[in-house]
Amino acid sequence: MDEKKTLLTQDGYNKLVEKLDYMKSVRRMEVSERLKTAIALGDLSENSEYDDAKNEQGRLESDISELEAKLRNSEIIHSAAGTGKVMIGSTVTIRDVELDDVETYMIVGSTEADPTNNKISDESPLGAAILNKSAGEIVQVQAPAGVIEYELLDVK
Repeated sequence: MDEKKTLLTQDGYNKLVEKLDYMKSVRRMEVSERLKTAIALGDLSENSEYDDAKNEQGRLESDISELEAKLRNSEIIHSAAGTGKVMIGSTVTIRDVELDDVETYMIVGSTEADPTNNKISDESPLGAAILNKSAGEIVQVQAPAGVIEYELLDVK
């Protein structure tokens, strides 16, 4: 089965590697200790602590496998500097034409998306609309409230 490519910035890749390392070393040890403590309580057939620890272990191993697959299938997107076009890794400044609100976002792959920290996915409506556009262009984005027009002020 071909797995979907995970598009990441170098920073995003480094963070996922760090998270995987934490899960494999620290979290596995914590869950292992929980299991040992639960086993020490005796009778596993009616031991809810043991069941909870086993379930947590299963979720952790599943998360580790998923993260390993993402990293294995990752493609690091290098800086788009100098192209003048919006690409993954670009930092863009846009203006809502109607409200005159100005915002700055970094365009990232969906794995790194974090709207609260102004990192939007290339697959989001806004991210997809501004991909391959240049400063000065106006784009229209379909939103739940209707179509919103944005002017692309700057691309770095």
